[in-house]
This record gives sequence, structure tokens and C-alpha cells, in this order.
Amino acid sequence: MNLQTNSVVHPDKGWRVWWQLSRPHTLTAAFIPVLLGTALAIQNGPIHIPIFIAMLVASLLIQTATNMFNEYFDYARGLDNEESVGIGGAIVRNGVKPKTVLNLGFLLFGISILLGFYIVISSSWWIAVIGLICMAVGYFYTGGPKPIAYTPFGELMSGFFMGVVIIQISYFIQTGSISTISILVSIPVSILIGSIMLANNIRDLDGDQENGRKTLAIIIGRQKAIGLLAAMFIISYSWIIFLILFTETSFWLLITFISIPKALKAVKGFIGKTEPLQMMPAMKATAQTNTIFGFLMAVGLFISYFS
Repeated sequence: MNLQTNSVVHPDKGWRVWWQLSRPHTLTAAFIPVLLGTALAIQNGPIHIPIFIAMLVASLLIQTATNMFNEYFDYARGLDNEESVGIGGAIVRNGVKPKTVLNLGFLLFGISILLGFYIVISSSWWIAVIGLICMAVGYFYTGGPKPIAYTPFGELMSGFFMGVVIIQISYFIQTGSISTISILVSIPVSILIGSIMLANNIRDLDGDQENGRKTLAIIIGRQKAIGLLAAMFIISYSWIIFLILFTETSFWLLITFISIPKALKAVKGFIGKTEPLQMMPAMKATAQTNTIFGFLMAVGLFISYFS
């Protein structure tokens, strides 16, 4: 593909471009796990607010940097063009220099590392090791010779590191330990984070296949991928019932069921659709399901603590 950067772009470097470049709809996948891990930690004692803020900002910066790398490497591999669907494409549509995007990603990583120093000094140096692994996964998700996003493991890796790992870190830096309940509570949110990636891959299935990707959606096919998305939603809500019945978790977690209409909208929005633009509302609904579900789960934990 001939990557043109002079004649076809529409230079626009206002704040809206940089906001879109951060892909704000994905940032809740970084915010919700930190909030949830902290909501779990409050059950064991007072919360250290500065550490919470540092963890929250670091997670958001790492997610934003990951989005920057995604933008850069999609451009470098010729996957982005003016007709690409989505809010990416700042390089090809808005004339932002590729190196600027790449360097900004590394800058955000650097700031998150500085915040990480404060976090590990206040908790454990093991957090530094785990944090660096998370950053490496963020970079190699679309970077490197064999990007994770090009394999069937994108959903698993994103769900595990952004869900289970971030929740456990957020819990550990407040309590100094990890519990069985903190792991169990992280499962449904991890599944929903993975569902965001699956929804993205369902939308981009045809283009990804043409470009040689081997995502899970490509391997199992569009219809089965939509069925898997529905199953992931069902498991997430069923997990809440399991937590209430078989652990000491409060029945207040049932308020997560308020998000079910969004999950239904997501699945229905993919059925019978083949054009990426047609599937954008479904992808948005998938991300909103994770946001509302996770936020309400944290609210349920806070209510159970104060009630």
C-alpha cells in the first residue's frame, strides 16, 4: 500500500484530534479495574488516596500509550487509510506525524514509570516487575515482528492483564496481599474487557483477514464470534450470581444487571451486519457494557461496605 501523507490528509491538530487519538472509549477499560480493585480493598481498611490516584493515572497513561502504538503500527503496516472506520487514523486523516505519535506513546510510558516508582516505594518492588510486563504487553500488542493483536490471543491477553492483573495490583497496593475473593471478583470484568477486543475484531474481520491477521474472530468465523460474544456476556452476569451464592459477596452486586440492555444491544447490533460502519453501534455498546457493569460492581461493593 502506498502511504500518502501530503495530498490526501486534512491537517487538523487541535485538541479534538489528540483526544480522539487517545481513543477515549477504551480508557474505561483502564479506569474500571483500578476502581474495582480499590473498592475491594476498602473492605479491609482505609484507602491510601495518593496511591489510588497514582495507580489510576498510571493505568490511564499506559492504556493511552498503547493506543498511540496501535495508531503508529497500524499506519506503518498500511492498515489505516482515510476510509478506515473508527476514531483512529490521526496520521492518515489529520496529518499528525508518525514519529510524533510514537514518541508521545513512549513519553506517556515514561511518566507512568515515574508514577510507578512512587507506587512501589509505598508497596512492593514486585509491582515494578509486573508493571513493566504490562507495559511490554501494551507495546507488543500491535508492535514487534509478531503483534499479539494479529493472533487468536488478543482477547485473552487484554482481558487478563487489564482485568485480573490490574485489579490485583490495585488491591495489593492498598492491602499488601491478594485474596481469593479479589481474584474471583476480577473474572467477569476481565471477560468483558476481552469482549471489547472481540467486538473490535468482529467489526474488522474482513480487513484483518485481507492483511494476514489470524484473530480469534477470523479463525472461528463471524457468526461463531458473535455467539462467543453473547456467551461472554452470559458468563459475566452468571458469575455475579455465583459470587453472591457461594462467597461472602453482597447481593448489592446484582445492580450490575442494570447493564444487561447494553449487552443485548451489542449482540443484536452485530447480527446480520457485514459492513464495519454498520457494526460501530454494537462495538460502542460492548464498551459501554464493560463500563457500566464494572462501575456498578464497584458501587455495589462500596454500598455493601457502608451499609
